[in-house]
Amino acid sequence: MTQVDVYRPDDFDEFWDATLRQVATVPLRPSFEYVAERSTDAVAVYDVHYDSWEGLRISGWYAVPRGSGPHPALVLVPGYISEPVIPRSWAEKGYAAFAVAPRGKLRSNERYNPGYPGLLVDNIVDHHTYGYRGFYVDSVRAVEALLTRPEVDGDRVGVHGSSQGGALTITTAALMPDVVTCGAAGAPYLCGFMDAARLTHSYPYEEINEYLRDHPDHEQRVARSVGYYDGINFAPSIQAPMLVYIGLEDDVCPPETGFAVHEAMKCDKELLTYERCGHDAGMHWAMDKVEAFLAGHLGVAR
Repeated sequence: MTQVDVYRPDDFDEFWDATLRQVATVPLRPSFEYVAERSTDAVAVYDVHYDSWEGLRISGWYAVPRGSGPHPALVLVPGYISEPVIPRSWAEKGYAAFAVAPRGKLRSNERYNPGYPGLLVDNIVDHHTYGYRGFYVDSVRAVEALLTRPEVDGDRVGVHGSSQGGALTITTAALMPDVVTCGAAGAPYLCGFMDAARLTHSYPYEEINEYLRDHPDHEQRVARSVGYYDGINFAPSIQAPMLVYIGLEDDVCPPETGFAVHEAMKCDKELLTYERCGHDAGMHWAMDKVEAFLAGHLGVAR
């Protein structure tokens, strides 16, 4: 098994503390617009918007069981290319579920649209302007927007996603240790950036390889910059119980990086591995365990 080595900047915590203080000066301005044609007799659906890093307006879909609640919150964070779908199925299980579309997604691309490929290397040599700074904040603000709803139980907050969503689950849990109750991260991306790019030639990490072929003298600058964004550096700050699940033949997010981020976690944690599974992270078998994990920690009957 390849050793994954990650540079951790001395001012990592200070950088993110300053980031959260800065975005706190931006009014959230949450908007939840009921969408009758997308709702059902059991689930109410809302078109959501809120303000985030640099004042960008971020969108999402909110689905909640009809009734006063309180309902446990579940924030669903998307993969690199995938667009969030209306989370009616999670609402039917009893969650106040919010599927967020961070900047660059189709419904949140006003003033920011680096494209795919493109996001991974957008301003990658400057950690102050790197594209994922806003992306990580968008997920934090999604939790804050969800917690403005009166039917949501703020003491029960889960985060779930796979690939990029797995990364955002990790970073959000780390940046909101006093808020997030639990997280389930599949095939976590954005962990061990530099080693992952060496271990695979699949996209999105191939974007880094392509960038360094064009700019071979930038390798140290890239490594230093992404150190501020690496999930392995966020992992020790997580306090909530975490479930990580990976496919042992994943050629998109190498399993070595999944083992490394799980190892870096100091919280209560569980790791599921699936042989002969790739970037799906064994979803066919894993999802029942993911649902049980979330339900157990968030108090939802199954």
